Amino acid sequence: MPRRLGGDWAIRTGRRDDVEAVLELWLAAGSVPTPTDSREALLVLLAHDEEALVVAEAGGALAGSLIVAWDGWRGSFHRLAVSPRHRRRGLATELVRRGEQRLRERGALRLTAIVARSEPAAFALWEALGYAWQPDHLRFTRDLG
Repeated sequence: MPRRLGGDWAIRTGRRDDVEAVLELWLAAGSVPTPTDSREALLVLLAHDEEALVVAEAGGALAGSLIVAWDGWRGSFHRLAVSPRHRRRGLATELVRRGEQRLRERGALRLTAIVARSEPAAFALWEALGYAWQPDHLRFTRDLG
């Protein structure tokens, strides 16, 4: 059930038919595409966990999204994105809070947010939400596709 925020905003679980709009939102929000940013990859994600995508709607269009990942041990957030025209209204905070609620219900004791180094505004948001940067940790990746 969508949760109403303010005005015509609502937060809900993302669906398969949201995938194209999510990809467009990420580009509009300034995300740099990676090999996992494809229709096929998002459909695989949703087939694995149908609650992994949280979206915000405003005026009938997608205004924000967040991937909420749970591996049975820890929770993590990926690809927090808000449309430029809907920023600075608390939408990102609400997406994260909804993700935290889902992960808490699943038993997560620790949450991690994956944030691009090129996004200093995102650092401030995550810190304001109580997350701490871990300078002693690096993330290593390898593309298989």
